[in-house]
Amino acid sequence: MADLKERLLPPKPASAVSLRDPGFRSSGSSRHTLHGMDALKKRGQGLRSWIRVDATGNSQVIEVDKFTMMRRCDLPARDLRLLDPLFVYPSTILGREKAIVVNLEQIRCIITADEVLLLNSLDSYVLQYVVELQKRLTTTGVGDVWQSDAADSNRRRSRNFDNVFGNPSPDYLPFEFRALEVALEAACTFLDSQAAELEIEAYPLLDELTSKISTLNLERVRRLKSRLVALTRRVQKVRDEIEQLMDDDGDMAEMYLTEKKSRMESSFCGDQSVMGFRSNDGLSASAPVSPVSSPPDSRRLEKSLSIARSRHDSMRSSESATDSIEELEMLLEAYFVVIDSTLNKLTSLKEYIDDTEDFINIQLDNVRNQLIQFELMLTTATFVVAIFGVVAGIFGMNFPISLFDDAGAFKWVLIITGICGITIFSAFVWFFKYRRLMPL
Repeated sequence: MADLKERLLPPKPASAVSLRDPGFRSSGSSRHTLHGMDALKKRGQGLRSWIRVDATGNSQVIEVDKFTMMRRCDLPARDLRLLDPLFVYPSTILGREKAIVVNLEQIRCIITADEVLLLNSLDSYVLQYVVELQKRLTTTGVGDVWQSDAADSNRRRSRNFDNVFGNPSPDYLPFEFRALEVALEAACTFLDSQAAELEIEAYPLLDELTSKISTLNLERVRRLKSRLVALTRRVQKVRDEIEQLMDDDGDMAEMYLTEKKSRMESSFCGDQSVMGFRSNDGLSASAPVSPVSSPPDSRRLEKSLSIARSRHDSMRSSESATDSIEELEMLLEAYFVVIDSTLNKLTSLKEYIDDTEDFINIQLDNVRNQLIQFELMLTTATFVVAIFGVVAGIFGMNFPISLFDDAGAFKWVLIITGICGITIFSAFVWFFKYRRLMPL
């Protein structure tokens, strides 16, 4: 991995390399000016470092500006903005005429029929993507399988034969599908690893919160839930993107770049053969052909060749398009199952968090109810004690009464007042239990 990182690092600028060179010191200030002008020009052009991986697995670092990349891959500017690391865009997979634009988490690349152009980055997942793609391209010769129609027919016969007898046939995919598969695998693996780390951290924290409700634990759960929501949104976006591609056959057929390239090459070769045939007959390819002066046999033969070629191309394109859609659909379906499993895992974790919150709310409601019951009992007891205050206030008035002359009158006043207070308190408790304001 370290060797690959050193190899994929962008080259040092000439100004940085030649600072210690004695010839550089003796050249004067003019060379400093030239280097400054070159750096300013390079910055103005908007050059970016890209990692290019071809169909044979060879990789190199190239520096290309935006407009050159647009002409090279026949892409609009808005598609290249999806790959800009300065902007945050959701996960997207776009099929264009000559390229597939992939923006899946850290993997931001352009896939063509011959190469993969990946934004140069020191992120470990980007380097792992390059290593895995090179390993798969070098172990399986995918570039030699999709070169002729005879290979396609033999592959279909062998696949049908293997399917009949139950033997697994090798999955030969074109270059762009293999690169897309590695990108989907990297994105799904990255999201699944983050979901697994979140699960490992979440379950012990939630169990601790149920046993001890504190401000610190509640704050940790709040942060955990915000991370879970953000990760669920990213996983949901990748899942929706794959599902949208699976539902649209036109988009899947548009992503089959190898067949479109071979179709264009075959039509170009057919046009060249017709032009050569006409030049052999003594006709100029650049001069306009008059229907009166051209021989009828040559026109008839040219027309029949064009009709046959168009029929052959249409039949072959329809058959291969159906096969490519099936292959791409099976590829997308496999990773749709993986990302859906990750989403289900996050959904289960969210439900567990919701259940924990409901349990905590129930516990808090129970404590609140107990406090209300205690307050009700305390209020009732205060009312009973207030009766003694009323009696003391009555007997404390300054007027003569015969009851003050009896020595045992004070004792009977206390006894009668206590019995009345206990009776009133018991009546209140019975009323509360009767109305189910307190547990029985």
